[in-house]
Amino acid sequence: MQKIYYVYVLASKRNGTLYIGVTNNLVKRVWEHREGLASAFTKKYGVKLLVYYEVFEDIHAAIYRETRLKKYKREWKINLIQQKNLDWRDLSGDL
Repeated sequence: MQKIYYVYVLASKRNGTLYIGVTNNLVKRVWEHREGLASAFTKKYGVKLLVYYEVFEDIHAAIYRETRLKKYKREWKINLIQQKNLDWRDLSGDL
């Protein structure tokens, strides 16, 4: 059975604080962030909205993409989100 990996972006609100991560269980990971179990950063800043994600079949490709996204300027990250999610809708309900 082939695993699926996700690179995801959470936001506190539209144009708010952003958090980028990688996981093999996006539903569980988003739940952990919302419950304050995943990251002190997301808990501190109220980063709970899933606003963007990408799917990968290779963990190395997912980690590489996560690393690259974290290095991008904020403006580029916002543009990336808005290309697929103009309204900054919480995508977790679609999973």
